[in-house]
Amino acid sequence: MLINFVRAIIVYILVLVVMRLMGKREIGQLQPFELVISIMIADLASIPMTDPGVPIFNGLVPILGLLAMHLLITLLNIKSVNLRKITCGKPTILVYRGKIDEKALKKERFTVSELQERLRGKDVFNLGDVEFAILETNGEVSVITKPNKRNLTPEDMNIEVDYEGLPYDLIVDGKIMYENLNKIAKDKRWLLKQVEKFKCLPEDVLIATMDGKGNFFCQQKERKKK
Repeated sequence: MLINFVRAIIVYILVLVVMRLMGKREIGQLQPFELVISIMIADLASIPMTDPGVPIFNGLVPILGLLAMHLLITLLNIKSVNLRKITCGKPTILVYRGKIDEKALKKERFTVSELQERLRGKDVFNLGDVEFAILETNGEVSVITKPNKRNLTPEDMNIEVDYEGLPYDLIVDGKIMYENLNKIAKDKRWLLKQVEKFKCLPEDVLIATMDGKGNFFCQQKERKKK
């Protein structure tokens, strides 16, 4: 039992490292070749964990081989457009200039109902509002609505807006994020002064952030009842 436990931990750590090296895509955003490799890694990882008779090294080597294959294909995809079309495919236009392309639907084995479902997922509830709908290589559907159906932006109304920048977490669960403090050119002394305004200490803070406009937000942890 102890051997199986240790083997499972080793395999888990290796698979975790491999998946991190493969990138940060969500499962629904994987390209076809990435999904195939992920499935194969899952199958290979189960063998050394469940079968003590199989040397753990025999299970780890194929996983590392698949990682090497993934990195190689990714590199080649960057350098070759033609290879990228083979491994990833290419986007398909399902709706062109407001008209559904029936041939494209049949080619991708898409039904009109499924198209409507995907559009609703993009907050588009009327097919008549769609100018273009594109089936991406990862299975997502990108939607461009007709100009008169798009939301107004400040640019459309000739309104100038201030730059908002990126908000930074400065304290998370009582821990000071020194790296983020450096990014906004502040130090611990400044942070302590900001936190004091909320009558608490950093270790009492659940979350403290500052946005690009310099607005400071702080929320204390809930105090446990004695």
